[in-house]
Amino acid sequence: MQSRPLLQGDAKSVWMINEQGLPGTGKVSVDEIQHLISISKVALGVFEQEGLVGFIICLSPNVDYGSLNYAWFNERYDEFFYVDRIAVSTRERNKGIGSYLYRELIELSNQKRIPIAAEVNLKPLNVGSMRFHFGFNFSEIGILHHKEKSVTMLLRQVDESV
Repeated sequence: MQSRPLLQGDAKSVWMINEQGLPGTGKVSVDEIQHLISISKVALGVFEQEGLVGFIICLSPNVDYGSLNYAWFNERYDEFFYVDRIAVSTRERNKGIGSYLYRELIELSNQKRIPIAAEVNLKPLNVGSMRFHFGFNFSEIGILHHKEKSVTMLLRQVDESV
């Protein structure tokens, strides 16, 4: 498995995989994906012969992004990698691609000494994503209620042993 930074030309493929991850990934347009790639601190894709099979897009604090979940972290933390979205194509799930992307992000987090922020849907409940995040030592730090959904806010601290 290998990853590389996402490019603007990858936006359509990212969008297609993002659509497969709904509602957990949040609905966005191809143009919004291009914007996310352009403002991201980390945007990695895993590629195999047939193209993109998974991706992660993370933002640093105080960029031009209107997400209420992202704003919640901005109000409380000065530094973080905010996982805006991580998704794996339907046909490639359960092959370790998401874990690979998170290990890459955790390595960067530890190198830079920056925690990782994320949220997972509580309503509708995303059990798989909760299990996935807790497996990577994320802790619940709050709950944010929206009109039609609720999310649990998660934070993964830097490994002190590194």
